[in-house]
Amino acid sequence: MAKKPGSEGHAGWDEYAPFYDWENARTLGRRDVPFWRTLGLASPGLVLELGCGTGRVAMPLGRVGVHLVGIDRSGPMLALAQRRVARARLGGQVSLVRGDIRALPFPASTFATVIAPYGVLQSLLRERDLAATLAAVHHVLGRGGTFGVELVADLPSWDEHRKRVSLKGWRRRRGGVHVTLMETVRQDRVRRLTIFDQEFTERRGRQHRTRRFALTFRTLSVRQMARRFEKAGFEITALLGDHDGAPWDSRAEVWIILARRP
Repeated sequence: MAKKPGSEGHAGWDEYAPFYDWENARTLGRRDVPFWRTLGLASPGLVLELGCGTGRVAMPLGRVGVHLVGIDRSGPMLALAQRRVARARLGGQVSLVRGDIRALPFPASTFATVIAPYGVLQSLLRERDLAATLAAVHHVLGRGGTFGVELVADLPSWDEHRKRVSLKGWRRRRGGVHVTLMETVRQDRVRRLTIFDQEFTERRGRQHRTRRFALTFRTLSVRQMARRFEKAGFEITALLGDHDGAPWDSRAEVWIILARRP
C-alpha cells in the first residue's frame, strides 16, 4: 500500500527514480530546459540546481558550458545523474552533491545563480522547511545573484480520482519493458497538500512487477510564495507565466518566480 502523506516531502523519490525520466518524457518533456539554459548562460558565476534528480536540467546546461553544482537528497536519483555525467564526460562542468536543500553544505556567497526547476520547492511540506530552504539559498547566493523557481501550477485544483491509468508505454531497459502507471490523486485541503499514489507495473512477457509509493506536494500561490521570498530577504524581479518571459497572471499555466539577493 502507498504510504499516507507524512511530514517529509522526500518520501517516495528513491522509489520513483527508475521511472522519473520515462514519465517526464511523456509529460513535461524538455519544454522548460531552454529557459533554464538561458538563465544559466547569463550567470556570471557558478550555478546551483536544487533537486537536480537524474540530471534532466543539469545535463543540457553542462553541455553548453554552464558550470553547475546539482544537489539532491535521493541516492538513486543521483546515481542515474552521475552515470550520465560520466558518459557525457561532463565532470568538469557538472558536479553532483547528495544533501538536504534545507541545510545547503556550501560556504556563503558560493553561487551567482540558484535554480529550482519544476516543483522542487513544493516538496517542502512544512512552513519551517520552506523558510529554512530560503534562508539557506540566501546564505549561499552572492550579492546581486539570481534565484529562479518554477512551481507546478495550481495543484490544489486537480481533480481527485482513484486508480486511473494515466500513462502506458515501453521503456528501454534490458531489451525493453512495458510500463503502466496507475495513479490516485488525493487532496488535503487543510494542509494544502496534493498526494499522488503511484503504482508502476512493469511487464516483460508473462513476468510483471508492481512498485507502489506516494509523492506529496504542498502548494502556495505565486503571491504567497513571493511574500515568503521577500521575508527571507530577496527582491522579486519577475513573475512569469510562460517559459518565453510573458508576465504571470491568475490564468497562467506556468508559474515562475525570479528573485535577486540585494
